[in-house]
Amino acid sequence: MADTGCEIIPITTGEFLMKVMEMKNDHYRLMQAHAVSVENGYELSYTFGKDYEWVSLRLVIDENEEIPSITNVYQAAFLYENEMAELFGVKIRMISVDYQDKLYRIDDETPMKKL
Repeated sequence: MADTGCEIIPITTGEFLMKVMEMKNDHYRLMQAHAVSVENGYELSYTFGKDYEWVSLRLVIDENEEIPSITNVYQAAFLYENEMAELFGVKIRMISVDYQDKLYRIDDETPMKKL
């Protein structure tokens, strides 16, 4: 099987928007974004693809740390970011279409957040 050019790049919050802009400028499309609860915070992965190649930008943040939304660069990210905020409690500022924790009909607040 040929090398598909798959890569996971650990980044810091300070590098986040710059790296997202690099993906956009290099004509990558947003494929997915998700959160995972880890000790005292979250691991966030934003995955971008072009042709048969994908790159995942991965950052680990403190549970009280706020990150900027990427919806001004990739509009479709609003669903992923609303899900991360509502299900995990990730603090994301300036989501272009913010459902204010009403994306899902759920009884529990942040049900996927590690306690």
